[in-house]
Amino acid sequence: MRRLPVPRTLRARLTAGLVLLLTLACLAVGVTTVVALEGFLVRKLDQQLVATGGRFAASLEHEARPDADNAPDTRGQSDGTFGARLLHGRTTQASVVRDETDAPVPLTAADRRALAAVPPDETGHTLRLSTLGAYRVVAVVGDDNDVLLTGLPLHGVAETVHRLEAVEAVVFGATLAVTGVAGALWVRLSLRPLSRVAATATEVTRLPLASGEVAMPAPVPETDPRTEVGRVGAALNHMLGHVGDALSRRHASEERLRHFAADASHELRTPVATVRAHAELALRHPGTVPGDVRHALERIQSESERMTGLVDDLLLLARLDAGRPLARDTVDLTRLALDALSDARAAAPDHRWLLDLPEEPVTVAGDGHRLYQVVANLLNNARTHTPAGTSVTLGIVGEEDIADGEGMVELTVTDTGPGIPAELRAEVFQRFTRADHGRSRTAGGTGLGLAIVSAVVGAHHGTVDVTSVPGRTAFRVRLPVDPDPRSG
Repeated sequence: MRRLPVPRTLRARLTAGLVLLLTLACLAVGVTTVVALEGFLVRKLDQQLVATGGRFAASLEHEARPDADNAPDTRGQSDGTFGARLLHGRTTQASVVRDETDAPVPLTAADRRALAAVPPDETGHTLRLSTLGAYRVVAVVGDDNDVLLTGLPLHGVAETVHRLEAVEAVVFGATLAVTGVAGALWVRLSLRPLSRVAATATEVTRLPLASGEVAMPAPVPETDPRTEVGRVGAALNHMLGHVGDALSRRHASEERLRHFAADASHELRTPVATVRAHAELALRHPGTVPGDVRHALERIQSESERMTGLVDDLLLLARLDAGRPLARDTVDLTRLALDALSDARAAAPDHRWLLDLPEEPVTVAGDGHRLYQVVANLLNNARTHTPAGTSVTLGIVGEEDIADGEGMVELTVTDTGPGIPAELRAEVFQRFTRADHGRSRTAGGTGLGLAIVSAVVGAHHGTVDVTSVPGRTAFRVRLPVDPDPRSG
C-alpha cells in the first residue's frame, strides 16, 4: 500500500493538523450522542414494556379459539406490539398487534429458540424475528408457570438514530469545510512574518559571497520579539548585520591587497629592469671577468628576468581583478594555436607536440595577445610538469561541432603525463598553487600561470576546467564566439 501523502509546508501541516483535530472532536461528539440517544430510546422502550405488565401476552393464555369473553387484550397496545406465551420452553402462542387487532406470527425454529433463550427477569432484551425484524422484549412468569413475552419494535429507534447520524454528518462536514478554509487563511496570516524571514534567507543564498562587493538584502521587518517568529526574525537581522560587516571588511581588504599588488608591481618594474640592464652591461664588459663574478652576474640576470615575469603577471592579475577592459578584435584561434605550439616545440624539443585542428579556421572576438598567453601558459604548464617524451596535444573544436554550446568554441590541451593529485585539482587555478610534489618539475615557475589562464578566460566570459587521471590530463577552455553580443 502506498503511504498517505504528508503535507510538506508548515502552513499545510498546521492546517491539516487543525482539521484532523476537529475531525476527531466531531467524531467523538457524534459517536457519543448517537450511543447516548440510542441507549435513552431503548430504556424508554424498556420502561414502556415494564409498564404494560405483560397484559397483551397474558391474554394469550386463553383457549385457542377465543370468543368475545376471552379475546386477546389489545386495548392501549401500540401498533406492532408483540406477545408470546411459552410453556416448558415451547412457544404455544405468538401474536402481533395490527390496527388494534391481534394477528398470529409465523415462527421459524430459530425464532422459537431465540424466544426460549430470553430469561424471565423483567428486563429488556434485543432479539430479531425473521418476519418482524428487531424487537425489544421483556419476559415475565405467568400465573400458570408459563413465560409471557411482550415486545416493541426497534424500527423507530433505528430511524431516529439514523436521522441523527445524517444531521451530524451534514453539520460536521460543513463545519470541517468552513474550518479548513478559515484555518488555512488564519495560518497563512499568522505565518506571514515567517514567510518574510524565509524570503530574506532565500535572497541571501542567491548572493555571490565568494568575492567582490556584496549588497546585503534589506532586514526583516521587526515583529513582536515575544513570539517565536519575532525571535527568529531578530536573530536573522543580527546575523545579516554581522555577515554584511564581515563581507565589507573582506572586500576592503581585497581592494587594499589588489591596489598594493598593482602598485608594487608597477613600482618594481623599473628597478628590476635597471638591475637586469646593469647585469647585461657588466657581462658585455670587454675586459677579463673572473669566473665567479661572471657566474654571479649571470644568476642576477636570470633571476631579474624571472622577477620581471612575476611582476608582469601580478600586474596583469591586478588589472583583471580591477575589471580593466580587454581589447576586442577578431582572433583566429587556429593561427594562434599554431604559433603557440611552434614556440613550445622550440622550448621543449624532448616532448612530443601534436595538433588537432579543424579544417576551417576558428575565430572568436577577444584580446589576441591575452588569448595567446592562455594557450602558451597551458602548453608551458604541460611542458614544465611532465617528463621528457610526454605527448602533448593541442586541439580546437569549432562552434558547429559542440552540441551543447551554441555560440561556443572549445580549446583543449591534453598530455600523457603522471596527472594532477586529487587534492590539488580543486585549487589548481588559484594563485601560487604549486604541484611540485605531485608532478615532476624540470624548471621553476611562479605559480601564476594557471591563475592567469582562469582570469583571462573569465574576462572573455568563458570557462576553464581540468580533468586528470594518471596518463591523461586535459585542460578545457570554452570561449564564446562573441563575449558580449550586446556590445557588437
